[in-house]
Amino acid sequence: MAAIELRGLTKVYPGGVKALDSLDLTVPDGEFFALLGPSGCGKTTLLRTIAGLETATGGAVVIGGRDVTGVQPGGRDIAMVFQDYALFPHMDVSDNIAYPLRIKKVAKAARHAKAAEVGARLGLEQLMDRRPGQLSGGQQQRVALARVMATQAQAFLFDEPLSNLDARLRLEARTFLKKLQRELGVTTVFVTHDQAEALAMADRMAVMEAGHIRQIGTPAEVFQRPANTFVAGFIGSTPMNLLDAVVRGDTLEVAGCKVPVPASARGLLTDGEKLVYGVRPEYMTYSAQPADGSLAGDVVILENLGASHLVTLDVDDVLVQAVVPEGHEPALGERGHAVPRADRALVYRDGELVSA
Repeated sequence: MAAIELRGLTKVYPGGVKALDSLDLTVPDGEFFALLGPSGCGKTTLLRTIAGLETATGGAVVIGGRDVTGVQPGGRDIAMVFQDYALFPHMDVSDNIAYPLRIKKVAKAARHAKAAEVGARLGLEQLMDRRPGQLSGGQQQRVALARVMATQAQAFLFDEPLSNLDARLRLEARTFLKKLQRELGVTTVFVTHDQAEALAMADRMAVMEAGHIRQIGTPAEVFQRPANTFVAGFIGSTPMNLLDAVVRGDTLEVAGCKVPVPASARGLLTDGEKLVYGVRPEYMTYSAQPADGSLAGDVVILENLGASHLVTLDVDDVLVQAVVPEGHEPALGERGHAVPRADRALVYRDGELVSA
């Protein structure tokens, strides 16, 4: 087990496409770290560069205190699970699990004993003589995990390993994977485009955009206090309300309504300044009656989220969303009021969070 450190890591493809732009990042020993971002942001390129499958244009990759920037993948003492699992179709489960040990020239009896041990730990003992084509997606994923475990590598790298599973299996698999990582205590970097996976599984996470890291923090930090409007708009199952605002003394004028200046920004704003006011729908309450500091509008959309509803109000031609509990949803066309939680509202200046 070992920490992973990136120092000014840069990757430029032919034609001048900069996939990674001088990234600095440290993943401590034993941490479960998620890389999250939209397609094309560089997260898979970053993972592959850590693994040595892509050659860094500049900077350094350090694993366990050893600079491995120029080291071939096989010499980095890491193990990787790919999106398609990369199982050998002509080998049975036992041989697939044991294959990395075969490459290391471990004796046949020893490597198959290890495969049996790891396979049993992951509930594969009845499947060891089957081939990948005879397995379900969830079973194939467990074989890929078992192969990684058998290597006893310093670090695990996962490239969207749950994306090929159906919704129910994904929920089961992410719980299983997180529990397994906790038990093994192996430094893990997990790439995903699924926010729910990153928020549920990671100890810490980085949100990437266009080859840059826009924010690093715990899931709670990134969700509750996005560092910029990109992260604010990207993170969350329902997008954050990001509304144009003007400072009016100790209030903000938003869509023709007045709301209090968030506590985190008091004393940091200038009267008449134009900003962006941000608050998540989950941190908005809905009221049929007028309320101080509320945004008043007509209910134009209702979306059933299961145990709650997403209510969209038209507030002076600006759409504002709030999440309300099941059974408390308003009627379409009703005049209502979205009331932001003062302790959860944020203000952004030039796209960056304003905070003491």
